Amino acid sequence: MPGQVVDYLPEEQLGEVRNLGEFAGMLVVDKWTCNSNGRQAVFHRKPREKRYAATFVDQGYCFHAGEWCFQDAPLRGVYGRNRVYTDVTGWSSFEPWLGRVENLEADIVWQIAETVPPIWYGGDMRDMERLVVALLARQGQVREWIVQFRESTREPFPKWVEMGTGVGEGRLGERKRVENKW
Repeated sequence: MPGQVVDYLPEEQLGEVRNLGEFAGMLVVDKWTCNSNGRQAVFHRKPREKRYAATFVDQGYCFHAGEWCFQDAPLRGVYGRNRVYTDVTGWSSFEPWLGRVENLEADIVWQIAETVPPIWYGGDMRDMERLVVALLARQGQVREWIVQFRESTREPFPKWVEMGTGVGEGRLGERKRVENKW
């Protein structure tokens, strides 16, 4: 076997994952795209490595699965175990991912949408247009959804030290015009 791949790690090993900070980045993506499933990851290491790395899998429930709508809830799109979030100390823990989502140019999102096979959205361009427009409108709301998760009964960020909600600190005040490119 060239290495080892597992879908579960005991709590003590979970804290030693090499790229543990990337769970915060996936939380940003999952909140932006409204992943209605729990975040899934597999852990892998090469034969002589002691620590695992996480790879994030199964984005099939983004946009509320096949519904292509957004029904946000604080615990949607989060990993099932808080240990992956214990090193989050504030908004800086979500960078560079949060800044990239908040500042992603509309033209880039439209270009990506143009590469989606029509069979994925039933061939009706209006559905894809609605999805892209909604995604662009959501760019400035990701912080709000992270705050909702932070304030949930799960208490996922025990080391959070930054003051304020962060809401309004991103791209919210500088809305870019969302153009229909199709």
